Amino acid sequence: MNFTHELVQWYLVNKRDLPWRNTTDAYTIWLSEIILQQTRVEQGMPYFNRFLEKYPTVTDFAAAHEDEVLKLWQGLGYYSRGRNMLKTARLVQEQYHGVFPQSYEELIKLKGIGEYTAAAIASFSANEVRAVVDGNVYRVLARYYGIYDAINSTTGKKLFQQIANDLINKKNPALHNQAMMEFGAMLCKPKNPACGICPVRTGCVAFTTNATTALPVKLKTVKVKERFFNYFLVTDGNTVLMNKRGDKDIWANMYDLPMVETASLLPPHELVILPAVKAIFGPEVKIIEDTPVQKHILTHQRLFVRMIKTDAPPVKLNENWLYVPIENLPELALPKIIFILIKNIFNL
Repeated sequence: MNFTHELVQWYLVNKRDLPWRNTTDAYTIWLSEIILQQTRVEQGMPYFNRFLEKYPTVTDFAAAHEDEVLKLWQGLGYYSRGRNMLKTARLVQEQYHGVFPQSYEELIKLKGIGEYTAAAIASFSANEVRAVVDGNVYRVLARYYGIYDAINSTTGKKLFQQIANDLINKKNPALHNQAMMEFGAMLCKPKNPACGICPVRTGCVAFTTNATTALPVKLKTVKVKERFFNYFLVTDGNTVLMNKRGDKDIWANMYDLPMVETASLLPPHELVILPAVKAIFGPEVKIIEDTPVQKHILTHQRLFVRMIKTDAPPVKLNENWLYVPIENLPELALPKIIFILIKNIFNL
């Protein structure tokens, strides 16, 4: 059995008709690759369409304001990618005169573009012989060849990349890469892979040894940090006090509400006596109501978020705070959890 040949034949019959597959424009492919990183196609497609409509060329993107880009990105998470996209667009505009590079060696120099993304853009835009190894390809190779090396270990990454390099069809690397990735996304799924209709199952080590759930192997090295965010809702019915976040923490340069972070989840009567809260609202602050605590999961952090309405405005304003008309709130780049809370409160 010719493994890669069978995958290509399967792909030609079963592939999804996705807009970025109908072009060799490096800019369009770059948009799709960045947006779809760790995002399902179904979720990422509307974002791709909105970005391409708003910024049809890299020149248009380079002229955008960061707030505008973050607002379009809202809901995808990993907001640093949105900021890096803007930096990349501006760099391409300045150094490549608005022509997005196609070669791996030039692409890898750009902000936010790693080995995988550079290989993908070079392969799909210029048919450069670069094996693309994403999560789907890791899974397909690990299962088919029965590889138990961890995909996130140094030796594992080198091994899988070498196997992918050896397998690639040098005459049509773009088609080969698309087939490998689509096969992993649609058939050799992380959970409940469709082994019953798999065209290469007879040669698959994981299938023949009943090890599909065990592969691929991934080391658990990330320690999840728990954080407790107490947001304060200050409104006169027409405006809301908002906070412009800095660039050193999560949700950099986005907007949320005035907030006091605590080491644990405190009951309201303990929260109001904290020096940080008194410094904002004075010594006699009272809580009118507070929303139920909501859990929000990030890659390395688990956030516990609640919103608190007080009986008085702050006695001291932070330099990053500003009053925003309620009708203008939908225009701000808000973290998803804040957007949901505000939307529910003001029926936006």
